[in-house]
Amino acid sequence: MEPQTLGQLFLATFLGALIGLEREIKKREAGLQTYSLVSLGSCLFTLISLHFFHSLDTSEMDVVRIIQAIAIGVGFIGAGTIFKTPKGVEGLTTAAGLWGVAAIGVAVGAGLYFLAIFTTLLAVIILAGFGKVEDKFFRERK
Repeated sequence: MEPQTLGQLFLATFLGALIGLEREIKKREAGLQTYSLVSLGSCLFTLISLHFFHSLDTSEMDVVRIIQAIAIGVGFIGAGTIFKTPKGVEGLTTAAGLWGVAAIGVAVGAGLYFLAIFTTLLAVIILAGFGKVEDKFFRERK
C-alpha cells in the first residue's frame, strides 16, 4: 500500500470530521462519526474503483459508475434522516450534508485535494453561518 493512499484515506476522514464536528457542536443526529465514515467510505470506494481501472487492461470499465453508486447509496442513508414532525420536516440539512461529504470523499479519492478542501470550507461556512441568516431574515418570528 502506498503512503499516498493512506494519506488520502486520512484526509477524507479528517475533512468529514471537520463537517461532523460542526454538527456535533449543534447536537444534531449525525455528527463526527457519521460524517467521517461517509467521507472515508466514499474515498475508499473511489480508490478501489481507480485501482481496478488501472490494474485491469480493459477499456470497458467505467470508473464514473462508482461515483453514481456512491451518490445513490448515500441518498438512501440521507433519506433515513428525514422525518416529518408536527413542527415541520427535519433532517434535510443532515441528508444534504451527508451527500456533500460523500462527494468530498470521492474528490479526495480521485486526487482532487484542493477541490475537496475548498468544498469542506464552504460546507462548514454554510452549516455554521447560513442557519443564523435564515433565522434572522427568513423564519417567522415568535
